Amino acid sequence: MAKILVFYQYYCTPKGSWGTRYYEFSRRWARSGHDVTVVTSIYDKSDLVPRGFITEYEIEGVRVLAVDLKLSNRHGYARRLWSFAAYALTASWYGLTESADVTLVSSGPITVGIPGLVSRWIRRTPLVVEVRDLWPEGPIQLGALKHPVAIALARTLERVLYASADAVVALSPDQARGVQSVRPSVDVATIPNSADLDLFYPDRPVPEHVREAVDGKFVILYAGTLGLVNNGMEIVEIAGELARRGVDDVKVVIIGDGRELDEMKARVADLGISNIEFLGLLPKTDVADWFAASGATLNGVKPIEVLSACSPNKVFDSFAAGRVVLDNTTGWIRALLERTGAGISYAPGAIEDAVDRIVELKDDRAGREEMQRRAHELARAEFSRDKLAERFEEILARVARRLSESPSSKRAPLRPREASQGPPPS
Repeated sequence: MAKILVFYQYYCTPKGSWGTRYYEFSRRWARSGHDVTVVTSIYDKSDLVPRGFITEYEIEGVRVLAVDLKLSNRHGYARRLWSFAAYALTASWYGLTESADVTLVSSGPITVGIPGLVSRWIRRTPLVVEVRDLWPEGPIQLGALKHPVAIALARTLERVLYASADAVVALSPDQARGVQSVRPSVDVATIPNSADLDLFYPDRPVPEHVREAVDGKFVILYAGTLGLVNNGMEIVEIAGELARRGVDDVKVVIIGDGRELDEMKARVADLGISNIEFLGLLPKTDVADWFAASGATLNGVKPIEVLSACSPNKVFDSFAAGRVVLDNTTGWIRALLERTGAGISYAPGAIEDAVDRIVELKDDRAGREEMQRRAHELARAEFSRDKLAERFEEILARVARRLSESPSSKRAPLRPREASQGPPPS
């Protein structure tokens, strides 16, 4: 069994309103007998509540150290960059002092790799790098990273991180190709976001309060961040086109928060439409109820090349729930939907085409139910959380074994200072 040290800034359990990849994976690794420590920070969509600058939790066998550095999609670029840098500096203490058999860093941002490099270079701990987004290429194409010096530093850190890694895990085949375009010789495995088949499933009962809110209408659901990457305004325009056509038996429901939310609400007011509802942030357990009440779900990003490589949680939640995905991306998700028939793609900005597809889904119950069946089968066959956690565990164990087999791997038995104790998240 291995001691696994994880650096990841967005840890969240199902009581929060964010993806739970590391909650789900780490507790499975702990259940298999591994000693797992996660060093994270406080994301505004997480359920972690700090009780000091460093709060230590024990969550289902996993030691979680939360640094009280708050992150939010509503923050401006400067504030977010400061949070990333402050986390990298603070977490580097644990990279220096924590004994581990393997260190895992999960980016973005790319700066999360810095404590991993400290662990790799100073403690000589094997390093696995997970690429959740292509950094810094994503921020560059989005216009968030502009200064030539900052871009050069970020690209240098990216190259150094890949060169220092014993293995790299990417969340999509497109991301894996992006990694290898920077470091062709690197060992890259693709382990996408996964389907929570326990929380999301086709025949999940719809609570009465959700049923009343739906009021018999066909629900199109968007559940995710409303930030720089996500094309929230396109969802509003879809609702506007539905209203213009007089399709009054379709309801667009949006669960989430982010920098575009206020602008979206203002646009709804300008259009004078009432077929769209904003529910704000909800715990993931409540989000699952809305998936059960929906007929189809939306996945959309802005038409920027690097975003075609994304691996959005909402897509895999939709597969698990057995719901049709209506998608505007142009990369591997589009190819997956075309291969499996688990969803429908439309071109970014093609509002009328998207509405045509929604109306077809609403009216063709037999066709919709067949697509829903394929979506759930896809979740079980290719994206089961148990299977993907086990694949990741095999990579970590393989890399950790290199440490025990290496004659030059002796490390000083440093331990960190005691962290302040706090109760488990409520």
